[in-house]
Amino acid sequence: MDKYKDVSPFVIIKSDVTRRSFIYTDRALGALDKSKHQYQQRVLIGSNGDENAAVPVSLLLRDGTSIIGMPSKTAKNPYVVDQIDGKLVLTDQGEIVEEVHYWYKPDYYDKFTSSGTPMWQVASSRPQRLEIDPNSHCHFWNKGNGCKFCNINANSAQSEKECNMSKQLTAQDVYETVKEALKQPGAFTNIKMSSGSILSGAEIFDDEVDMYIEMLQAAGDNFKDKKFPSTIVASAFSEKQLARLYENTGLMTYTSDIEIPNEALFAWICKGKHKEVGYAEWKRRIIRAVDIFGAGNVSSGIVGGCEMAQPHGFTNEDDALKAVLEEAEDFASQGVSIVHCVWVPMHGSAFHNQQNPSLEYYVRLAKGLSDLRKKYRLNVDMDNYRKCGNHPDSDLDRGNLE
Repeated sequence: MDKYKDVSPFVIIKSDVTRRSFIYTDRALGALDKSKHQYQQRVLIGSNGDENAAVPVSLLLRDGTSIIGMPSKTAKNPYVVDQIDGKLVLTDQGEIVEEVHYWYKPDYYDKFTSSGTPMWQVASSRPQRLEIDPNSHCHFWNKGNGCKFCNINANSAQSEKECNMSKQLTAQDVYETVKEALKQPGAFTNIKMSSGSILSGAEIFDDEVDMYIEMLQAAGDNFKDKKFPSTIVASAFSEKQLARLYENTGLMTYTSDIEIPNEALFAWICKGKHKEVGYAEWKRRIIRAVDIFGAGNVSSGIVGGCEMAQPHGFTNEDDALKAVLEEAEDFASQGVSIVHCVWVPMHGSAFHNQQNPSLEYYVRLAKGLSDLRKKYRLNVDMDNYRKCGNHPDSDLDRGNLE
């Protein structure tokens, strides 16, 4: 931290905890109050603990920074969440690092839709955002071409088996859950939807676009105005598909993840996306979305550090960071923000045995991406620390206000 005094220590802690993972002591788990805290959720990627154990879905630091990490019993050098002197704390090698809190549970969480679906299975809750994932199956996996860092289909199959959680949501369940969530004053300022890619349709992704239109219209029926604070994280749609999506829904912002900002590595790691669309076209479509949604209302996510996966990735962190930031600047100069999550080699993914980069790499990456947004005067409000909380670089944007 002494070396990077211009980077929030909370963001550095967040990056390292996510990178190394964490575990809970029995005392810490004993502090979980199921009537107050979130301990189960619907997530596309990752998991929420092992063997149906009741574990907090996330951690919150004193400045409002979220740690959306995954506790792992097999992590080699994890942080430990403990309860000491009545306070929940992160510890590293027995030393207290920082106080933490568990996320509180919103009012709608324990309620059911008219079809009997638990509302927590319809919408998860970030600090101020509803997270709705209408389809948790990715078609790229059907032919063995899923992205190598991702475990979406393995995770959704496990959730279906252990929690009876459907891979697809219904529009009526979405409508009813959003309606119930909005009854809690001031709790939510944005709705995000995301899904595994759906390749079918007259044009690739046409059925995915239709699915988003149906779900966004269902959510939008709860608002008086046509447009409402919303975003999707979706496949790279064509201009025709984007126009159809924008004109027929209340959607205000759009994200499609480029995942690995390097064409050769994209072809290796995201084989299905490269085969069906290609890196250059995926990128072009994201940039063209700015014509519809406006500069600053389009973003793209990268799996930070995955560019160093072996045997084909960069072997030198300086070279990797230079390449990533150069490509991120090309996006930024055309109105698209790049945000990163910390790559965690997850169980169920092809890269589960890989090693992610150093903490210093992630500190430099977060600072570099945040600085690019400042340079090009881009807003990434849909991914800020209160709405998303999954990006160390957008957490740093709090210091970019002029």
